[in-house]
Amino acid sequence: MANHQATKKDVRQAAKRRDRNRYYGKTTRNAIRDLKDTKDPKEAAKQLPDVISMIDKLAKKGIIHKNKASNLKSKLTRRAKTAAAAK
Repeated sequence: MANHQATKKDVRQAAKRRDRNRYYGKTTRNAIRDLKDTKDPKEAAKQLPDVISMIDKLAKKGIIHKNKASNLKSKLTRRAKTAAAAK
């Protein structure tokens, strides 16, 4: 690392961004896991918009790729609809 003030600041900022991105990513993964574990179709339908919103925010911020976000939303929506149809 170069011994410049701007470089040191950049390292500090990158560390903050990395921690923040890891937090948002982990929180979203936990929400996805909880949605998948939900047995009640009504509860899953209630959680789905919130989880989709979280995924969209990650894609908008560049934490995950937009195609990955689209795939996740598609799979979760399909899973929720089949759970509702099965009950």
